[in-house]
Amino acid sequence: MDLFKSNRNLFIIALIVIVNALGYGIIIPILYSYSHQFGLTDFQNGLLFAIFSLFQFIATPIIGRLSDKYGRRPLLIISIAGTALSFFIMAFAPSALFLFIARALDGVTAGNIPVATAVISDTTKPEHRAKGFGIIGASFGFGFVFGPAISTLTVGISPSLPFIIAAVISLIAVIMTALFLPETNQHIGEVKKGKLFDFHKLYQALFDPNVGITLIITLIYYLGFFAFIYAFQPYLINVLHFSANQVSLLYTLFGILGLVTQLLLVETLSKRYGLKRTFSYAILTVAIGFVCIVLFRSVAMFVVAMIIVGIPNAIVGPLINTIISRETDDKSQGTMMGLNASYMSIGQILGPIVGGALTSLNVMYPFVLSAALVFACYLLSFKTLQPGVRKESAF
Repeated sequence: MDLFKSNRNLFIIALIVIVNALGYGIIIPILYSYSHQFGLTDFQNGLLFAIFSLFQFIATPIIGRLSDKYGRRPLLIISIAGTALSFFIMAFAPSALFLFIARALDGVTAGNIPVATAVISDTTKPEHRAKGFGIIGASFGFGFVFGPAISTLTVGISPSLPFIIAAVISLIAVIMTALFLPETNQHIGEVKKGKLFDFHKLYQALFDPNVGITLIITLIYYLGFFAFIYAFQPYLINVLHFSANQVSLLYTLFGILGLVTQLLLVETLSKRYGLKRTFSYAILTVAIGFVCIVLFRSVAMFVVAMIIVGIPNAIVGPLINTIISRETDDKSQGTMMGLNASYMSIGQILGPIVGGALTSLNVMYPFVLSAALVFACYLLSFKTLQPGVRKESAF
């Protein structure tokens, strides 16, 4: 691809994202059964899943701000090495306590994604950032497609083998980052002084004149989307009577759909229809897909609804990053990407909790909530990228 030829840093960043996604894709299909070997109850398993997002939420603004202060490269090397260590801990955990330690460490080191996106902002022109962020999203999709496949092929040999493979892949990424990725932050140390993690700043960012609305969209959108993610499997199994293999196949199918969308459509649509219009209508289409799930309860219509959701959802994430990069000055790209990832993590933490509570009442309620929240994001999207001179930010 032309963008890879003109910016080889994109290849390294894509590899980093693939490593994160591979780890996620490898772990999700087998973590529940793997943790049962350590005697965890269903409630404890829920905590094990949640601890990743909790620690990711805490770590992302810290790592983002540190990358503004000390550089992208050292933070990426340290965080990917931490990811590798977390996988090794999982593979050789002597007790359930070490599973929790590994998941917490994996959550902390997953905070390198906003640093990776900041590298895109550092090294690409504004008009090419949508494509760059699309490559990031496609790389995640690539890892999420092949992660479950690795688990399927290797877990039968040894329950710990998938974790070892993920760790080795992470170590390769560490070596490639150390050898081939130059420092891209041209404003090291110029970020305004402040606390590395500040709840007041996190709250205050919602009212920032430049990025506040976009951060609110991130929070609401991912709250709605992860309420849907939680209800996804109960709906398939209890309403449509899917088998576990069919559920896995559907995950893989829409992973491929997202991968193709982010590689081929993100930049094309944003150039043809404009960044803001593409963003708004992608969000609206996701909401329509959720409404279709509520109204039509058949396997065929569910697959159609998932296509309606899957394609625009693969567009929304990269465009959120692109919009924030346009709304943020060059000195604070890492900080803002970190704050955005934190709000995404809050959605990932609260969405399944809300979705689980609603599912206990009616399995369709989470889809209704998701449709309403995402439609609210559609209305808010018109207030992003306001024309005029950028106002001074507190960040």
